[in-house]
Amino acid sequence: QVQLVESGGGLVQAGGSLRLSCAASGSIFSINTMGWYRQAPGTQRELVALITSSGRTNYADSVKGRFAISSAGKMVYLQMNNLKPGDTAVFYCYVKAHMTWSDSGYDYWGQGTQVTVSS
Repeated sequence: QVQLVESGGGLVQAGGSLRLSCAASGSIFSINTMGWYRQAPGTQRELVALITSSGRTNYADSVKGRFAISSAGKMVYLQMNNLKPGDTAVFYCYVKAHMTWSDSGYDYWGQGTQVTVSS
């Protein structure tokens, strides 16, 4: 089993910055992909940013140039700059991890951390 613990959410004014962190723990053989999704009230969960084990990144168009994803070992970070009220959402850490050398990988989610951007 894999556990994901997020931290770093909070309340910030528009134009401000926050840094989210997520720590993965458990019986992990290897990590394929780590990232962040978000869900605002009344909307579906959407991709924010992903990073693969090789360092390749993928961002939602709405955050390009403002957010930066990075990882180190079993940690993944999301640096969020120039935050806007539209970024208000619960942010979820995501990990695709392998438990053995032969499985196809499993998806894991954190419990979410609230990010609120005031105007």
